Amino acid sequence: MEQQDYNIELFSAVPPKIIEDINHFGKIITFYKNMPAMSYEDTIHYFYFIIDGRIKVYQYDFEGNKEQTIKILTRGDMFDVIVLLDDKPHEVVTHAYEDTKALRVPIDKVREWIDSNPEFRKLIFHYIASEMRNLEELATDLSLHDTSTRFIKLLLKHFDPKSAKLRLIYDLPHEELASLIGTVRHVVNRHIQELKRDGSLEVERRKLRLANISKLVERLQLK
Repeated sequence: MEQQDYNIELFSAVPPKIIEDINHFGKIITFYKNMPAMSYEDTIHYFYFIIDGRIKVYQYDFEGNKEQTIKILTRGDMFDVIVLLDDKPHEVVTHAYEDTKALRVPIDKVREWIDSNPEFRKLIFHYIASEMRNLEELATDLSLHDTSTRFIKLLLKHFDPKSAKLRLIYDLPHEELASLIGTVRHVVNRHIQELKRDGSLEVERRKLRLANISKLVERLQLK
């Protein structure tokens, strides 16, 4: 396996020994659009580094027919850090929004890197801390904020100032946006229409575009 196959920013900071291990033990896996991705049985044995694409990680309540998206995995993300740390099954559901490539490595090898290599240990602990902050933010938003606030925060969180475009969520169906903020499609539809009317959001060919950031920030500050 050539290093350029998985040449993501993450691996620029790891020592040559880990690159050697990746070449020996790693395998590039493709998860295809609209298909399940990693199962919780997989993550008992393997750890994944996302190279390209998008994968939704979510919980589903069959009794209430409700869904809550926990995370959208994309380039540079890792899965599943919970299993990596506690070695217990993590029963979440995954779904590929598009064809997605990931580097799969035996999970025991990743634990070995954490134990033996300070650089990798620092890197992965930094990632885990970031994930904990994201989950804390999600829990706080669901508990304390109304759906309008949650939707505006979602838009601002995924806005990339460099490209002036939305990342990750720009083309998602409204039911997927609803799942990210813990509500239902018709509520998201209503919020989109409100933001379109005041000129802060545009929808072109079913894709979202932020037309006026200052208006969105102002709306958030007034809540």
